[in-house]
Amino acid sequence: MTTSSASAIISARDLRKRYGALQAVDGVGFEVAEGEVFGILGPNGAGKTTTLEMIEGMRTIDSGTAVVDGIDVSRDPRAVKARIGIQLQASSFFDELNLVELLQLFGHLYGRRVDAPKLLADVELTEKARSQVRTLSGGQKQRFSIAAALVNEPRVLFLDEPTTGLDPQARRHLWGLVRQIRERGHTVVLTTHYMEEAEELCDRVAIMDRGRIIALDTPAKLVGSLLGRGFAKERVERLANLEDVFLDLTGHDLRDED
Repeated sequence: MTTSSASAIISARDLRKRYGALQAVDGVGFEVAEGEVFGILGPNGAGKTTTLEMIEGMRTIDSGTAVVDGIDVSRDPRAVKARIGIQLQASSFFDELNLVELLQLFGHLYGRRVDAPKLLADVELTEKARSQVRTLSGGQKQRFSIAAALVNEPRVLFLDEPTTGLDPQARRHLWGLVRQIRERGHTVVLTTHYMEEAEELCDRVAIMDRGRIIALDTPAKLVGSLLGRGFAKERVERLANLEDVFLDLTGHDLRDED
């Protein structure tokens, strides 16, 4: 999928962020089309999270511009935050409230009436409606964090390494959830360390290193470019891997209890 300024829901231009002697983000620029799943990949310390936080209005921009849904982030970060959803970590939730109460609370903060049962059904957590976040499994916590991020019906959903630490079944189910969210018209921006995840979910990916974007294209074109330069693996990939064996033997159904 290609994009132009006219169709871009996110437009970042020459973003820069410095912490002392460290140039964490060094001239990053890209656009994300409405309805796209856009991935940002890179090793630890590449500047992925800092870049997203600047676009989200969560961190000040030293220089450059970020526009989300037509709104300049630096000029009106509050308006941007009303149009986006950000995946929260489990530690960000109030321990004493159950899932329904938490979703209703977040809805109140946005001035919205929330259909909490529907949101929980969308992320396969209906049976946990009256449970507290601390009692959930890892996969359940990740799915609930996405439900919470959808409370305000965001134009753009930001997911920061959403499947880290999940077992294969939970990871595959979360992939399906991301696809459903995209099919409902949301734009999704995610970071991940799993290359297979990026290939499965993303229309395009930006690869970052040392604060800069060093490649940006569709996964297929990036792979094709590498092969075109004469790259060949030392070991030929098989038609199945160990994860496929694991899923075939144990099934694809979620198992949220240890």
